[in-house]
Amino acid sequence: MQPDRVITSQQVFLGVPGDDGAHPLALAVTDGRVSAVAPRNQARVLSAGAPIEDWGDAFVCPGFHDAHQHVFHAALFPSELATEYAGTSEADCVAHLAQWAAGRPDDGSWLVSHGWRETLWNPSVVPTRASLDAVFPDRPVAMYSGDAHTLWTNSAGLRALGITDETEPPAGGSFDRDADGHLTGVIREAAGMVYVARVLSSFSIDQLCDIYRAYFRYLNKMGITSVCDMALSLIPGADGINPQVYESLLASGDLTVRAHLFPTLSDDQSNLEDLQARYTGSHLRAPGFKQFFDGVSSQHTAWCTEPYKNARFVGDVGRPTVAPERMRELVLAAASRGHAVRIHTIGDAAVHAAIDIFDEAFRRYGAPFQGRNTLEHIEDIMPADIARLREAHVVASVQPPHVTIDLTQPARDLGVWRARRMWPFSTMLAQGVTLALGTDAPVVSPNSMDVLYTAVTRRTPADHRPDAGWYPQHCLSRADALRSYSFGGAVAVGREAELGTLEVGKLADLAVWDTNLLTCPDEDIQQALCLATRLGA
Repeated sequence: MQPDRVITSQQVFLGVPGDDGAHPLALAVTDGRVSAVAPRNQARVLSAGAPIEDWGDAFVCPGFHDAHQHVFHAALFPSELATEYAGTSEADCVAHLAQWAAGRPDDGSWLVSHGWRETLWNPSVVPTRASLDAVFPDRPVAMYSGDAHTLWTNSAGLRALGITDETEPPAGGSFDRDADGHLTGVIREAAGMVYVARVLSSFSIDQLCDIYRAYFRYLNKMGITSVCDMALSLIPGADGINPQVYESLLASGDLTVRAHLFPTLSDDQSNLEDLQARYTGSHLRAPGFKQFFDGVSSQHTAWCTEPYKNARFVGDVGRPTVAPERMRELVLAAASRGHAVRIHTIGDAAVHAAIDIFDEAFRRYGAPFQGRNTLEHIEDIMPADIARLREAHVVASVQPPHVTIDLTQPARDLGVWRARRMWPFSTMLAQGVTLALGTDAPVVSPNSMDVLYTAVTRRTPADHRPDAGWYPQHCLSRADALRSYSFGGAVAVGREAELGTLEVGKLADLAVWDTNLLTCPDEDIQQALCLATRLGA
């Protein structure tokens, strides 16, 4: 049978286990799938007259699968509908927003920003509504933090959201208050996620389609062919998953990634099951649920087994956002119906408890029928729990750029003894754990070369510190990083039989680079140019 086309190069990395090299190969593609793999010098015979697309010495590899994004927010903040800015201080962030707002219609609509992190400011102080009120006394403002766990708003924003001193925060969230018990305008964890969802609901479906369409094309330019869109809130309906947008883009032919949706897990599992009944094609799937077990260590909301080094009170170990018995109830109920769950776990206590739950779920109900049970982030893990991940059939979804957000923060909050064991990527692989790489965008940029660079160097993508890497014993090899960034994501969504490697029978999702990502010097990784991205070639 004649293929539709043949793709050739001197340097093709298939991504299969045990083969860490790039080879001169020809890939026949028929109906969007790899139908044959042969030596490059057999391309003409293989083509049987079909077009040959020869990439010369360019590097061809499987398309990347970002295993953890919050697509709505990642698409929004680079768009004209919002602004993204980390700032150097509270005053700097307010000044930036004022400058941006000057170019926006003064129609009383929300002003939305993302990116601030008070731990990186000078001075490092938690902001309040007072600084925003001075500039925006009447217009509501929503300033979303860089870690996507905290919302900073002004008095007009609190009024627009209906929040008063007497309002109780949603479960799993909190409101900051001053010494007199009044709201400061800072809303944390589940409460921040719920209220930011209300802010963002003001955008129209046409506006959302426009920003998603542009964002997916941006991902394609970085070699990304698949993405997991993860719920951002404990509260169903505030999770940031927008099925209507995906369906619209799919219908118009504008869905240029394979998208995998993970709505919030609750007692009512129909939200996932309805999506699964509708999404059976190769472009759009809903492989499982998402839940949250803790917060982030920089805010002392990650759940740890030992107190924080700079504890704010006696016994400061963070806390679970969902009671462990309640999480067990939710996960086992999902497992009983064959559904996968992905759980946000950053502290070692959250990781340990989640492994217990997943181990019981697998023993009682076996593997999920679509995706895999997965732990998200796993910043700190007790060494003995690494092997337990494998034994419980749990995928580790990790984000290498998180390692370098603030090199001083882990030791400052958790102590050096915990910092040196954090993000142990190479040890996880050595003990048989499947890694799925991603970014958690917009927490960090979705830039694929930053993912690869930080995974293999443990250095900051902006200024390449420290010289030897931050605890470099945890670095991945180039081949392992590339496999984890393609095949690992395919495993997490239960599609390892059709995605993640360039093997016969699999979808021909690939990227072409001007640089050999296996052999180039470290400093050249981030300068690599994606020459082409193919979805089904």
